[in-house]
Amino acid sequence: MQISRFSKLGYGVGNLSYGMIYQIIGSYIIFFSNVVLGINSKLVGVIVSLSVLWDSISDPIMGYVSDITYTKKLGRRHLYILIGSIGMPIVNLSMWMINPEWPENIKFVLLLVELLLLKTFVTVYATPYTALGAELSSDYNERTSIQGIKTVFFLLGLTFPTVLGMFLFFNPTPEYEIGQHNPSAYVSMGLTSSIIAVVMGMICYYSTKKYIPYLTKTTKIKEDKFNILSVIKEFIYSLNNRYYKYVVIAYLFTNISSALINSLGLHVFTYTFKLNNNGIAIVFGTLFAISIISQPLWVNISKKLDKKPTMMLGLGISILGSLIFLVLVLVKNYVEGKFYFMLPFSVITGLGTGGLYALPYSMIADSIDVEELDTGVRTEGVYYGFLTFAYKLSQAITIFFTGILLDEINFVPDAVVQPESTLLIMGLTIAFGSLFGFLVSVISYIPYDLNKNKVNQIQKKILEKSKT
Repeated sequence: MQISRFSKLGYGVGNLSYGMIYQIIGSYIIFFSNVVLGINSKLVGVIVSLSVLWDSISDPIMGYVSDITYTKKLGRRHLYILIGSIGMPIVNLSMWMINPEWPENIKFVLLLVELLLLKTFVTVYATPYTALGAELSSDYNERTSIQGIKTVFFLLGLTFPTVLGMFLFFNPTPEYEIGQHNPSAYVSMGLTSSIIAVVMGMICYYSTKKYIPYLTKTTKIKEDKFNILSVIKEFIYSLNNRYYKYVVIAYLFTNISSALINSLGLHVFTYTFKLNNNGIAIVFGTLFAISIISQPLWVNISKKLDKKPTMMLGLGISILGSLIFLVLVLVKNYVEGKFYFMLPFSVITGLGTGGLYALPYSMIADSIDVEELDTGVRTEGVYYGFLTFAYKLSQAITIFFTGILLDEINFVPDAVVQPESTLLIMGLTIAFGSLFGFLVSVISYIPYDLNKNKVNQIQKKILEKSKT
């Protein structure tokens, strides 16, 4: 099946909704809960890690449900894309409207419930959406192209809250010298992001709906009914696919860096480096801009070098970015308040991580070909569901320990000035944590040996089997 450029763009736009909601939660929820709402750091760590844990568990369940679903008009994926497109924006807006003046126990319960509900709608949307991307083409390089476009919009989604959000919503006021302390700014951000999310989700739904008749129908996974035991069995089976296992482990550790940036980044750039809202926006804006601009470059490199060597190159550049960040932390007293010293980190890290977003999803589509050759079925929902399960599990663990760390190192939520040791430890945590994650990812990719020739041979055998 051929997919037009317009349809690839329409599909990719859908990732802006997910990326934006995901980044708003990741970048602001700990700071908002701890500093703005005044909830204890350990309680915030419990709330956020529980929500991410639920999010990770629900991903493979949603993937399985999506795989065994079929409706004549909406197929396996589009029903859930539609539900998520409506549910995500509603709950997102509601969550940022929690009043800081309410009692702490009320704020705790509301935040926990709304965050769990929001993560549920995110899963209902994102897991079928991601699986759909693997079904749109079987061509080795076209898969990378689809994922590259999808990644551009994902990064744009990340850019909105982190960069534009800082410029648009968190400007200082007479009442709030640090704009990130202003509760009304979060309400404005929630409303704007919710409107954008529902519009982008609908564009994705309608631009890909026409392909439903040509997509894989319900996958027969022993029994076309849901039960937890079946989900667990499919998870175990998917890990028997060694190519899939290598990518999942590497992806899990790669994203330790993003988890640390999301959970501690605003703290570090606000307090350790003493940047104002504009400085933070420029640093993150440069990083995301380079990641976005580099997507065509990484797609072309992948075509010339193949996928694994391209991933290794991206990881090598990302390691260099982590080392630069480490140096910045060690000389923080000389660079504080000066965003331009952070730009080499932004450029190098943006380029390196730009190569780490799209390729794992394309590589997993290739590993599913191996499953189809062995079993005759394709379970994209299960495979991508467990990919995000592993990723979000690492996020949950990282965020949980971040909450404990902030409390143990004497971070004071309502203080403009923090202890010197607190500032240093926060920065070193991001630097060394990122280095560790990237190095383990390199080790995991070493035995991966699928390439274009092998995948083409596998697809040829699948075609031959289907004719017999």
